[in-house]
Amino acid sequence: MLDSLFDDVKRMNKRQFIYQVLSFGMIVSSALMIWKGLMVVTGSESPIVVVLSGSMEPAFHRGDLLFLTNYPDEPVRVGEIVVFKVEGRDIPIVHRVLKLHEKNNGTVKFLTKGDNNSVDDRGLYAQGQLWLTKKDVVGRTRGFLPYVGMVTIYMNEYPKFKFAVLACLAIYVLVHRE
Repeated sequence: MLDSLFDDVKRMNKRQFIYQVLSFGMIVSSALMIWKGLMVVTGSESPIVVVLSGSMEPAFHRGDLLFLTNYPDEPVRVGEIVVFKVEGRDIPIVHRVLKLHEKNNGTVKFLTKGDNNSVDDRGLYAQGQLWLTKKDVVGRTRGFLPYVGMVTIYMNEYPKFKFAVLACLAIYVLVHRE
């Protein structure tokens, strides 16, 4: 199968090959532009995230795709579901705001907890950190698509799944080419 794909590439003339490379480049650059555009419109460094654990059930399940915004002038509210990053951790966490701690100088700190967890998130925060601040927030949940992100989870947890998806795409391309 892979050999026939290479044979097809070898049979292309120079102009066809350049056209294919440019088409692929246009697809990749379009996806990047859409992502950057979403970042600007939503104010979030990551406007779309996938729920990776069951800590927010029953509100969100593993594999749900979340749409986020992070406008700087919006105050954080108790009960709101936020996505935050903790120093020393690469993967953002999706949890609900449990408590607010407002100081006289106007600074606001808050505590989070997963709906399905028995304790608050202080054990997840960086060492010595008891509260989150607005700078820790990646975004606030505005909507979701259930289970759409399971493909991403499968691809990360089962690397062979990536090759199966790529093989299916290659077969599809070979069968449906003109």
